[in-house]
Amino acid sequence: MLKKERQAHIIQQINIHNKVLSSDLSVQLNVSEDTIRRDLQELDEEGKLTKVHGGALSKSFHFELEKNIIYSQPEKKIIADKAISLIQDGMFVVLSGGTTIIELVQALPHDLNATFITVSLPTALQLLNHPNSEVIFLGNKLSKAAQISVGAEVILRLSEIRADLCFLGTNSIDAERGITDLEWEVIEVKKAMIKCAKRTVSLAISGKLNTVQRLKVCGIEAIDTLITELAPTDPILEPYRQKGMKLI
Repeated sequence: MLKKERQAHIIQQINIHNKVLSSDLSVQLNVSEDTIRRDLQELDEEGKLTKVHGGALSKSFHFELEKNIIYSQPEKKIIADKAISLIQDGMFVVLSGGTTIIELVQALPHDLNATFITVSLPTALQLLNHPNSEVIFLGNKLSKAAQISVGAEVILRLSEIRADLCFLGTNSIDAERGITDLEWEVIEVKKAMIKCAKRTVSLAISGKLNTVQRLKVCGIEAIDTLITELAPTDPILEPYRQKGMKLI
């Protein structure tokens, strides 16, 4: 594989999953980790990603979201518009982080009167612009990669909440292996979010379907609804329908 093709694959993976590991890319591309590190360094110098220890982060997944190009933004806007239909006045809604969640917050109707609880600092700041809804930010140690609060204190506070809905920004989802991610502390928080809500909704662009990361967040049975930019009748969604998930 040529370097140009290899680097295109890296960019595709980081755009879909926001974070990549050098070790995983080495296996996927059948090259040494030294080669991957050199590729990441070059792509970092070109401003296409942010190289970190053991891998890289997406440039679009950054605190100052409005200054960056969001990967698959039209698709994420479609997902956000679908998700809004589930929110009603008076609800308590738990939100994770990620660019799809930001699109959801930005699309909220101004007359909506709900309470939003989030572990994501960028999400909380976006919610401050909403005129009628309450915002509760569960703060603690921040994961720099995921930009959410993590740790025992956050998990404890989530255990004391009974939310109507949890909107879960999703890294990878597979009909057989469930929802997976890369960071252990982030996974523990996401598990607590799922547990504290009556219903959990997974938000995922179609590029994240049928993909698997190293660590499990939950089985597919823990997710009530899956929202993608696709029509619910799209054949790629059939395995999820067979698992009993509602598709929007």
